[in-house]
Amino acid sequence: MKNPRPFSNGESHAFAFAAAARYAGLMNWSLVRLLCLLPVLPAAGALAESGMAATETGGPRPIVYVIPIRGVIEPALVYVIRRGVAEAERARAAAVIFKMDTPGGTVDSAQQIVQTLQYLTVPTFTFVERNALSAGAHIALATKHIYMAPGSSIGAATPLMMTLTGGVQELPEDVREKMSSAYASMVRAAAQLGGHDPELAEAMVRREKEYKVGEEIVSRAGELLTLTNEEAARVFPGREGPLLSRGTVRDFDALLEKIGFAGAEVREMEVTAAERLARFIAALSPLFLIAGALGLYIEFRTPGFGLPGILGLICLAIHFWGHHIAGLTGTEDLLIFAIGLALLLVEIFVTPGFGVLGATGIALMLAGLLLGMVHRPPAGPWLPPLSDFGGPLRRLAIAVLGTIVGGALLGRLLPHTPLFRRLALAAATARSEGFAAAPDRPEWVGRTGVAATALRPAGVVRIAGERLDVVSEGGFVEAGAPVRIVRVEGSRVFVAPENRAEAAKT
Repeated sequence: MKNPRPFSNGESHAFAFAAAARYAGLMNWSLVRLLCLLPVLPAAGALAESGMAATETGGPRPIVYVIPIRGVIEPALVYVIRRGVAEAERARAAAVIFKMDTPGGTVDSAQQIVQTLQYLTVPTFTFVERNALSAGAHIALATKHIYMAPGSSIGAATPLMMTLTGGVQELPEDVREKMSSAYASMVRAAAQLGGHDPELAEAMVRREKEYKVGEEIVSRAGELLTLTNEEAARVFPGREGPLLSRGTVRDFDALLEKIGFAGAEVREMEVTAAERLARFIAALSPLFLIAGALGLYIEFRTPGFGLPGILGLICLAIHFWGHHIAGLTGTEDLLIFAIGLALLLVEIFVTPGFGVLGATGIALMLAGLLLGMVHRPPAGPWLPPLSDFGGPLRRLAIAVLGTIVGGALLGRLLPHTPLFRRLALAAATARSEGFAAAPDRPEWVGRTGVAATALRPAGVVRIAGERLDVVSEGGFVEAGAPVRIVRVEGSRVFVAPENRAEAAKT
């Protein structure tokens, strides 16, 4: 395979070594190991060239992932790009190419896509089929190599506030400036990520900025910068490389040939129905969390296990499934939540009172829910930066507050509903009305024995060769201490240490 013509010699060797590193897995090595390889870089370059030649002679074809960006950029596209990037990393793809024809989209979606590309080690390309405007230009600037079709354009990235009816909302000057300044910094950062001129990127966002190359004005103050394919590929005297685009190509097949992947295996990603559904699940995640928590709350308040518990678990499962499809929740997040739930159940049903197990269980459940809503790029750190926790923390706080309010309301209303009355006793069963769980044993009062176990205050005593479950009325009693039965109420037997029982008797 020949080196791509648009690259300089230095760029070609760097690109060839990057491709070889992807196939050999070198890009994931630690910095120390990479430094150890510096003496053998010439050999690595030769290995890369021989490996690419082997491809031409019948070896394994390189894999190229293609992600179309057509129409309005919205959250469902974020999910398919996360999936495509993750698959490209796992497959050690040779390139990820965005086929773009978009008028723009939401700022939040574009920023999330750029953050997904931040840790990507696979070379990235953008092919502008017709338009890469607004959020499309934002994403394109974050890719390393931009190519354009004849008659295409890129730019006009100033942010607009849209109304519910689709019109443009007029904003006060200070609000508009604040919004433009913030978005301009995002677009400049994307350009720096892709290796493009951040001043050019800002001219696409801020109308008042003049952009010049040398003494030649490319975009005058008062005009947003939008470039045609020919203007973007223009080479200015004294400037290294083209303005933005690396060249104009007829179609996608011509692009593959231009960049040296004419015989590559192309895997094109599309937005699936599950990803569109996951978009709504992620948006409504606080409601699913509240419904799941309240379902489990009702189940704990009623005997047995029935419909509320099943519906609660289904709501939690939908929450995790939606975020998993969205590229957020991983297996480790679900495992953290499951461990926390198991600890909480042990605290409720096995150990008396509420202590360390219950508190740890609740903390792990909240951690699992929170981490399951934070995006972690495939090649990025497992724990994202704190700035990425803002939105998930707000959604989790809404869910916790809604659960507390809903639980308080259910605690008041649930006992009066027909469903609850069918599941629980409607009235107390008092002894004065003839109800008793077990017959009284007044003849046991006064019997003496020995504590078989420590009484804390409950435990076991041995009286006349018989083991009885009892409760101490005198606080803690050590094992082996003499005790006396002082009171019997149905199945509950109360004892006191022998010396205290005698003192009370006198």
